[in-house]
Amino acid sequence: MGTFDIRGLRQPVIVAPMAGGPTTPELAAAGSNAGGLGFLAAGYLTAEALADRIAGARALTTEPLGVNLFAPQPSAGTAEQIRTYAEALAGEAQRYGVALGAPRYDDDAWADKLDVVHDLRPEVVSFTFGLPSQAEIARLHGAGITTVGTVTTVDEARLAVSRGIEGLAVQGPAAGGHRGTFDPAAEPASQPLEQLLAEVLAAVDVPVAAAGGLINADDVAGVLAAGAVAAQLGTAFLLADEAGSSAVHRAALQSPDFTETVVTRSFSGRYARGLRNRFISEHDAQAPLGYPEIHYLTSPVRKASVAAGDPQATNVWAGAGWRQARTGSVAEIIGSLLPGR
Repeated sequence: MGTFDIRGLRQPVIVAPMAGGPTTPELAAAGSNAGGLGFLAAGYLTAEALADRIAGARALTTEPLGVNLFAPQPSAGTAEQIRTYAEALAGEAQRYGVALGAPRYDDDAWADKLDVVHDLRPEVVSFTFGLPSQAEIARLHGAGITTVGTVTTVDEARLAVSRGIEGLAVQGPAAGGHRGTFDPAAEPASQPLEQLLAEVLAAVDVPVAAAGGLINADDVAGVLAAGAVAAQLGTAFLLADEAGSSAVHRAALQSPDFTETVVTRSFSGRYARGLRNRFISEHDAQAPLGYPEIHYLTSPVRKASVAAGDPQATNVWAGAGWRQARTGSVAEIIGSLLPGR
């Protein structure tokens, strides 16, 4: 069994893993140094890069650290659907002067990353999009690592606990970025976080953190009062000094030009919440499921959009409460979330 208990945090705030740039070793370490739990995001990294980031964060803190892995799932897309979508995106490639990426399936170097975390032993390893096998979970527990599953329904919560997962991050529908839904073909659950949290707490007997759309002190106080042992926030830290959010992402989050977040599969082939921009408006209706193939297909366009300083053809992931995200250090932001503590 893992040796770290998320009920023991000095400050009941988890800095959520945000793959693709926002999460840095500095962000994770700052979250832990402030008394919460900082997470490194392993998604899209090579195993070697993940090891480097764990080492980088370890150099900045002696406090506990978490690492989040994407659990592999089969793709929900067909080659024909993906080819049709690529044809629809030809104009985007032309607009930004790039070639579309080659759609491919991979498992995000799952086995290699499991080896990295087993060897480097962060205190907590969490999982998104699914679960490890019982044997993989037991191996991590044997290394003294606490395991946490990201769940979006009561059924997912029960499955995680039955497999040996020791804690849960219950993710509601207002979450920014990708939903953690296990079934890649399923519409994400729309049950409000408050209701989902209550049902999960009644169904399982492990520590539960609440996530998804939490942005301010009232949100944090609400989930703690409802029985969560910690609040997990991502969007609240996108503008933090230590975050690796791009200049385009930061500017968009603070721009009056963006008026809503929407859940889209247009960028990655998996449902994720971000600011509605031109790309979503023009392509969401025709976008198929198919993760990670669509992620690789659109990647060159997204990178070129960012390089051009243009937020209209890249994923600007954000939770529903993004307007309340504030600038400052992680320590200052955590302090604002826990007044009087």
